[in-house]
Amino acid sequence: MTRKIDDTTRYERLRERYMNGDLDRRSFLGLLGAAGAAYGLVTPYRAFAQSVSQVRFDGWGGVVSEALRANAFDPFTAKTGIEVVDGTFGGGDEYISRVKASQPGEYNIAHLSGVFDYARYHGLGLTTKLNEERIPNLQYVIPKLVDVFRDITDGSLSCVPYDYGTTGLAYNRKYISDEEMQEKGAKILIDEAHKGKIGGWSDWRTRMWYASLQTGQDPNGVTDEEACWDAVRAHRDLALKYWGSGAELMSLLAEEEIHVTEGWSGRIYALQEQGHDIGYMDPPNGFGWQECMFVIKGSPLEACEELLNFMLDPATSIAVAEGQSYPPALDPQKVDLGEKIPTLPAFDPSGTLSGLTFADPDYWNGHEAAWSKTFGRVQKGY
Repeated sequence: MTRKIDDTTRYERLRERYMNGDLDRRSFLGLLGAAGAAYGLVTPYRAFAQSVSQVRFDGWGGVVSEALRANAFDPFTAKTGIEVVDGTFGGGDEYISRVKASQPGEYNIAHLSGVFDYARYHGLGLTTKLNEERIPNLQYVIPKLVDVFRDITDGSLSCVPYDYGTTGLAYNRKYISDEEMQEKGAKILIDEAHKGKIGGWSDWRTRMWYASLQTGQDPNGVTDEEACWDAVRAHRDLALKYWGSGAELMSLLAEEEIHVTEGWSGRIYALQEQGHDIGYMDPPNGFGWQECMFVIKGSPLEACEELLNFMLDPATSIAVAEGQSYPPALDPQKVDLGEKIPTLPAFDPSGTLSGLTFADPDYWNGHEAAWSKTFGRVQKGY
């Protein structure tokens, strides 16, 4: 027992030095590896996690995956000996198709966006029931972000909330002023003046959300669908291209191939950090969302729960948030989030998220079959 406590203390001290910047990642992992070989640091955790050798994680790629790899996955592997194998996807529809075609246990944890995705997976019978006693760091999460998932799965959880953000309007200030953006808002994406320099995500939900704003309708209660589809077609005809990933979004803006698009708040902040003069604004009823780490049915639960708890550790969660530029799901009323996070787009210091408009899962999932099919046709030019 004494040896296990000493080993854990050694790990925590090394991790504290790493998070404080006193050790680079290579040195941190090397020292932990040496500690594991000399003191058997890995053994207790491997035994706890059912002797699982690896867990698969699928996420959004780019700066998001880089932040998770450096600040969560590599340290977790050094601590437990469990390898995190990560894959990427460009959108939720693409990924859920992969999961439905897979064998049980092939996919484990997914970085899902939106409560509607959680509801979709539950409807397909792909949820699990996590043992929250093994995820004590869940206590630090904003309650509102947890409760919406519990409502879908009868009080239990198949995920932990991890971050949130907005899909707002990104624009190059060399070509579009702040004043023009304030004047035109979402309608700038269907403005003839910027034909050929407009972009947009090839996602039916985002296209219909912004079409509802452009036609003066409630995104969670469209009354004139045809007006929305006319706006989607107008955007298609004016756009240079649809982008399919966060990396492509950043590249199109950085290379000035496009001057304006809707975009993910954290990716735009990352561009600003790189020195690009890209503005960002959330129009009224802009698209707010939260992301979760979802555990798929058939996964090794104890190993997944250990990873999720590690990821929710405030030191880890804050480091990942600073790396990916999205606010963490941690409650700012319970956890000191440091200096950078309060400057991120969409951050809510109150922890209530009352200023964000989220998609109603029943409404959007109820329209998925018809709207995704129609957008597929519109995307092809019909």
